[in-house]
Amino acid sequence: MTFVVTEACIKCKLTDCVEVCPVDCFHEGPNFLVIDPDECIDCTLCEPECPVEAIYSEDELPPGQEKFLELNAELSRVWPVITEMTDPPEDADEWRDVKDKLQYLER
Repeated sequence: MTFVVTEACIKCKLTDCVEVCPVDCFHEGPNFLVIDPDECIDCTLCEPECPVEAIYSEDELPPGQEKFLELNAELSRVWPVITEMTDPPEDADEWRDVKDKLQYLER
């Protein structure tokens, strides 16, 4: 089993989750983070650290977020690993409660 970063992370890209990961399975894109499902050890440490509740176990994905399992796998193969917390985007708070953000995902 793996954990999955879902739509709530798009344009927020808060990195609180990154530093607690013991296996460095997070990858960073322009405005989104993903988890490499082949590296994730299901330790659960990242899930409570996410301030926007964007991380779920693959078995507990909310309805409509299932596509993010495949998206995390795909993008983790091309985006670089991130291991340290970084400053959030300046407008992250403005995007925190926005729904249906997949159209804003930058690859």
